[in-house]
Amino acid sequence: MVIKQKLVFRFPPAVVEQPIIYRLVKDFDLMVNILRAEINPKKEGRLMLELSGSESGYRAAIDWLCKEGLQVMNLKQQIFWNEERCTQCGACSVICPSGALGLKRPEMTVHFEEDKCIVCELCLRACPARAMETLIEDNG
Repeated sequence: MVIKQKLVFRFPPAVVEQPIIYRLVKDFDLMVNILRAEINPKKEGRLMLELSGSESGYRAAIDWLCKEGLQVMNLKQQIFWNEERCTQCGACSVICPSGALGLKRPEMTVHFEEDKCIVCELCLRACPARAMETLIEDNG
């Protein structure tokens, strides 16, 4: 059985310089699609990615990541568009690099295609009505 899952890894400074992605590919035979990565000045990191591969490889990789000190969370619904809060200004559609947010014409209304979203979070900063939110759910 093949698993495809979007995840968020949070890792401490001691793990930042380890070859985590290399190990996921080589040791666990997983395909990795990095959606977003950031390391702050304290060398703590956050990595949003999509992992796919066999169920056994995926489970073994998650166990290994947790033993290495990474916090692993599901990216259940990466970006949430609050349609009721949206003022239809279109600011998010202009800045969205993946085309997940766009303007429907001729109505000029905002639409969101979650499957295209790469969780860059540019829309969060662009939206004056704060209609865009990031939702992260723990693996528990």
